[in-house]
Amino acid sequence: MEIQGLPGRLLAHLGPAIASGELPAGTVLRAEELEAQHGVSRTVVREAVRILESMRMVEPRRRVGITVRPQSDWDVFDPLVIRWRLAGAGRSAQLRSLGSLRVAVEPAAAALAARNASDDDRRELSALAVELTVTARAADLESFLEHDIAFHAAVLRASGNEMFAHLKDTVGAVLTGRTEHHLMPHRPREYAVQLHRDVAEAICAGEPELAERAMRTIVAGALEELDATLPD
Repeated sequence: MEIQGLPGRLLAHLGPAIASGELPAGTVLRAEELEAQHGVSRTVVREAVRILESMRMVEPRRRVGITVRPQSDWDVFDPLVIRWRLAGAGRSAQLRSLGSLRVAVEPAAAALAARNASDDDRRELSALAVELTVTARAADLESFLEHDIAFHAAVLRASGNEMFAHLKDTVGAVLTGRTEHHLMPHRPREYAVQLHRDVAEAICAGEPELAERAMRTIVAGALEELDATLPD
């Protein structure tokens, strides 16, 4: 989700500042001070605060101000919250947390997809597996990322579980973060691309155990690579 215009510019300052701890829990922000500091109107401040409030990062309090909430309250699945946390000093912990989530969810989603996928789902996954192969061989990381996000979203959706499907933007955010922060190889590894083809083939063939095993190898391998790359 991209927030455009002046509210987006204000969010681009406040969000990372809160996520990084520069504005720690308990900090009180005042609308009139934000207006003056950023040269924006009260309407712009209200819109930006409304969005942060929807993420549970701040809480407007009458006669107090806009209070920053503790991290334990945040909507940590929100793609913007993920992006802001990845941009800060807590990047390693965030990536490991998201990697663990993927290990817990995506193999189960792949197994369900092998049971529940529609014909359209199967065609989409097969086509995306081909696109991943082509863009990997061309070392086109931008297109590869686009197709990778679409592939994992398609598996989550094909599972038939609306809770899994709702995580597509969360998974997309971590895939994007790995690329933006240069944690991916310059050319996607062939074995990883083959595993995506294995997932697609297993789902198309209605083989839940094979689909789960291949997806587990993908996400567990990604987490192991992150552990080897990231600082403690």
